[in-house]
Amino acid sequence: MKLHLQGAAGLNLITGYGAGYVAVNGARHTTSLLLTADLLTRWAPQSFAELAAAHFDRIVPLAPEILVLGTGPRLQFPAPPLTRMLVEARIGLEVMDTPAACRTYNILMGEGRKVAAALIVGPAP
Repeated sequence: MKLHLQGAAGLNLITGYGAGYVAVNGARHTTSLLLTADLLTRWAPQSFAELAAAHFDRIVPLAPEILVLGTGPRLQFPAPPLTRMLVEARIGLEVMDTPAACRTYNILMGEGRKVAAALIVGPAP
């Protein structure tokens, strides 16, 4: 799906997504991503099964108000011990499938919120 956005010059916005990819500012990425308004980097877990507490270590120093976690093509909830550090750091967590996480991230960015997205992209079927 291609997304159309306005008024976000200089920010990392998701401009499209589909099976096996997420596009940020028009560039297609086929590996899992961690992004904020000014950070775009590869995120280690390539599937929900690989997700570990250590993967959230990179997010806490970013100090977002909220983390949008995209768990791949379907919604899956991580076990509470995996995300305990986010609670302790007072970072809100929204868990959803990756397509919904892409849309939610853009909405929150458009509202000027300090949001981060951790998106498991996974391979194309």
